[in-house]
Amino acid sequence: MGSIRSLRLGAILALVQVLASVSCEEAPLCQPGFTSDHFIFKVDRRHLLKGRIVGKVTFDDCTGRKRALFNSEDSRFKVDSDGTIKLKRAVTLHEGHKSFAVHAWDSNGKKLSTRVTLENKLGTSHHHHPTDGVTPTQVESSSDVPVLVFPQLSSGALSRQKRDWVIPPFNMPENAKGPFPQRVVQIKSSNAKEVQILYSITGPGASEPPEGVFTIDRNSGIVYVTQPLDREAQDQYVLMAHAIAVGGGKAEDPMELIITVSDQNDNKPEFIKDTFLGNATEGSQPGAQFMKVLAIDKDDPETYNGEVVYSIVSQDPKLPNDNMFMINSQTGAISVASPGLDREKYPEYKLIIQAADTQGQGLSTTCTAVITVTDSNDNAPQFVKDSYAVSVPENEVGYEVVKLPVTDDDEPHTPAWNTKYTIIKGNEGGFFNVSTAPNKLEGIITTAKALDFEGNDKYTLLVTVENDVPFATRLPTATATVIVNVVDVNEAPVFNPREKSVVISENIPVNSELTTYAAKDPDTARMQTVWYRVGSDPAGWLNVSKDTGLIRVKSPMDRESKFMKDGVYKALILAIDNDEVPATGTGTLLIRLEDVNDNAPTIDQREITFCSEDPQPVQLSFTDRDGPGNAGPFRVEVRGCSRNDWTVETTPGVHLTLKSKLEQDEYPIVLRVYDTGDKFQDSVVLGKVCDCKGRDVTCQT
Repeated sequence: MGSIRSLRLGAILALVQVLASVSCEEAPLCQPGFTSDHFIFKVDRRHLLKGRIVGKVTFDDCTGRKRALFNSEDSRFKVDSDGTIKLKRAVTLHEGHKSFAVHAWDSNGKKLSTRVTLENKLGTSHHHHPTDGVTPTQVESSSDVPVLVFPQLSSGALSRQKRDWVIPPFNMPENAKGPFPQRVVQIKSSNAKEVQILYSITGPGASEPPEGVFTIDRNSGIVYVTQPLDREAQDQYVLMAHAIAVGGGKAEDPMELIITVSDQNDNKPEFIKDTFLGNATEGSQPGAQFMKVLAIDKDDPETYNGEVVYSIVSQDPKLPNDNMFMINSQTGAISVASPGLDREKYPEYKLIIQAADTQGQGLSTTCTAVITVTDSNDNAPQFVKDSYAVSVPENEVGYEVVKLPVTDDDEPHTPAWNTKYTIIKGNEGGFFNVSTAPNKLEGIITTAKALDFEGNDKYTLLVTVENDVPFATRLPTATATVIVNVVDVNEAPVFNPREKSVVISENIPVNSELTTYAAKDPDTARMQTVWYRVGSDPAGWLNVSKDTGLIRVKSPMDRESKFMKDGVYKALILAIDNDEVPATGTGTLLIRLEDVNDNAPTIDQREITFCSEDPQPVQLSFTDRDGPGNAGPFRVEVRGCSRNDWTVETTPGVHLTLKSKLEQDEYPIVLRVYDTGDKFQDSVVLGKVCDCKGRDVTCQT
């Protein structure tokens, strides 16, 4: 009962706002405005957190609306449309109080103002002080609990309509020991002396879940709490108090009761996990943050009960000193406190971290932080040898020149141990590539282009090695020198161009000079001679001079030959040097033959069928192996006796027609076909006559 008694003694009896109207024959008009010129709200601390509700102002615009547009003179405070004042950001009452103006506008757009004061003083009243004739009633009951009286009219009140009165929350501590039920407050009606009043409460915690936490004596109006409260389960209850006159209906308008559950330190901080893992890089400087721990306290975060303070209890090992790490007491961030982290000596540390509430002096718990000291790149890779001399044959692309092994004392298979290589000098022509071997500790140089002994027989390369990540400190970069000697190789003679094209007439005489196709030996230092022969000549048309490469026509050439592909004849000419192991170069000769009218046209059809009656013309088709300028259009003549029975018409196209009535039989027809250059050839076509009529050609057997 002690905590409840303290609440009762410390709480101020809530005040009520009443209708500002006077009982008279002619009531004055309603005047819009705030219910008080000055609202005073008491707070329990100097430092107020963002989001806190500090009180509620009421405003009546004489329209019956419960909400209005408010504006705070102090931008740190927000006033909701129902008059509730909240903090938009944290505020500190440096002198124990803060005063500011709040404005509202009536339905005609007129601006009206009041003053709000927050006080952090013991004994300061929670209620606002009315100045317009509305008098709150305070009654002390014999049961020593606060008494709330429903609104009543004051005889000297100005003509304002009834407004809701701001009743500050009642604070009740959680985890009260009992016995239960315990008295909280007494509700009274100002009409209780005239009529019998029955009281009730509704809302969550009374008539709604969680039901029965609060009850009321219907006759006395005393409100009871029936069980210990738990702030972590529910931190506030909003109830409505009702007064009913026996036999007379509602005696009062409902009145709002707000009961706030005040926090007790009944929860210790809890880390979100037992063990936290972190990595600190060796050589890190003091102040380098690398991990965080987190504990949660379910108590009120606006009190020290719910504020967690972190500290380091122990460090293992305590080397090179026992103060290698520090922790931010508010955030749990762990940082390096002293220099000297060395992975090779102390690869791992274990810290016992404590989280405690009540400014670090209350309930506490611990966790373990395992810190792995990770490698930093504090050792430069070194070449096993600093110079190499190798020989490489010329004309080889992708040839492995040399392998360059290195060593590195950093942790294996990490970016600080893996290596990469660069040729910084001697590779101006881009003849070499350098890459990292799969084992990450070896550089491999290969040829990117063919080397030419005759152009340059020696290269001196300067190669550097680094790690995949930069050095942690200033370190010298290792280098190696590679001398590459180019080995001369007997190279094949080279034709210029590698493909040579010539255009000649297909009727060029045999033994005519076609062209000279010569090759050059790139091995100038060897003083070798070159000789020639035909490598490929499918039609057998060519001869080549062994000594000069002069090519002559060996046999008649024919543009219509089957060896011509897309109008081009392809032959290969070989050039061979006289080395002990001769090298052979190949040149391609492409011959395009110009067409000559050396082919007579022929008729494609070998047999044609006609009806003996009303025979229909049949179109002839032709083939001429010559090119377009020496082929069609074609002209046809019927020769010999065939002229008596057959005729040719050019309509467009060439058509053969039966002009005599013949018996069903087969008849040879001699036709002479001319091309555009009058080159002709006689062809015999078999004309088959059937006993039928018109286009329906059917022979009767």
